[in-house]
Amino acid sequence: LVHAMLSEGPFQEAERRQAEAFARVAREAGLSHVVYLGGLLPKEGGPSLHLRSRAQVGEILRANLPATEFRAGPIVGSGSASFEMIRYLTERLPLMVAPRWVLNPVSPIAIRDVLAYLVLALERGPSGVVEIGTEPLSFKAMMETYAEVRGLKRVILPVPVLAPRLAALWVGLVTPIPNRLALPLVEGILHPLVADTARARALFPEVLPIPYRKAVELALERIALGEVETRWSGALYGGGFRLEDREGLIREVRVLHAKASPQALFRSFSSLGGERGWLAWNWAWALRGLLDRLLGGPGLRRGRRHPTELLPGEAVDFWRVEAVEPPRLLRLRAEMRLPGRAWLEWEAREEEGGSLLVQTAYFEPKGLTGFLYWWALYPIHRRIFSDLARAIVREAEAAQAKAPPRGGGAG
Repeated sequence: LVHAMLSEGPFQEAERRQAEAFARVAREAGLSHVVYLGGLLPKEGGPSLHLRSRAQVGEILRANLPATEFRAGPIVGSGSASFEMIRYLTERLPLMVAPRWVLNPVSPIAIRDVLAYLVLALERGPSGVVEIGTEPLSFKAMMETYAEVRGLKRVILPVPVLAPRLAALWVGLVTPIPNRLALPLVEGILHPLVADTARARALFPEVLPIPYRKAVELALERIALGEVETRWSGALYGGGFRLEDREGLIREVRVLHAKASPQALFRSFSSLGGERGWLAWNWAWALRGLLDRLLGGPGLRRGRRHPTELLPGEAVDFWRVEAVEPPRLLRLRAEMRLPGRAWLEWEAREEEGGSLLVQTAYFEPKGLTGFLYWWALYPIHRRIFSDLARAIVREAEAAQAKAPPRGGGAG
């Protein structure tokens, strides 16, 4: 995939130069087969700038090298810009006034199918242009299906007038997708994008495209199973703070230096909850527990089984231990009443002169209510999370200072 839509300046020219440079180097290296993932082109009407650029890249590669060019419609999977646009618009807008071209048919494709085609292409040799996708449906139907899978009630009203630039501006306003990426995405569905999959079926008969609804379920499955990707917390190493909204998850990351070992940090954060409390803002935790009980949740009454030991699946107040890896990692999943799903994670990392504490709060809002819940309470949550991380570091450093030095003793 040659992609420069987020670069400065005209992305078409940047993509053309990248394709020509790649083709030249690949030819000099003697590559026997290049596999390129591009985009579907409309059968009627002119393609958008970004689809025209995708086609231009494919033409450059095929003119210079033995190549297979897959042309795909919207890819359904976390991280796909098209899918993220569907996700955020549907999650955040109970009522959508949409341009009439959301009724145009498109052929989406599951990310798993895309990967299957790419891998199989290496075995089959150069195959030219191959269009891939599942049964076509409208962009409106794609959003409605997403809403059904998420258990959301959504109303979408197509109207005859809504310019692409205005629609892209709205997408940029209500989703994390930047305007310069939203505009080519919106322009890409101004015309029907239906895949002719005859060659794909003939060349790759073992790939049976996943229906769109199932593809959405699979895309959401990672979070639904509580499989929060801990690699995200690797983004900050030198200490600091980050708040971002990506792939349906809002996350707040704090990284603090500690003059203590990772083991001391782990002992501190793995003994939170129960009779010991939460080191900071205990009255707020107690108030949240009371409110949770009034709403039918567990509140703080469950406590914890042991003051210092934890096992996966155990309860800690209104949390559940999702992962524990002594002396490095602890992740708790919230079981309190929430308009969404939440996790708290701590990781202790060794560094010269001490260690790093990486504290991450994750929230997967459900619908507009979840989104508003997060931002309404974030000012107090931010203070609580900040004070909690500092308290963990202070406690670990105090415990380290009291501990006898290694190898010490009477002489």
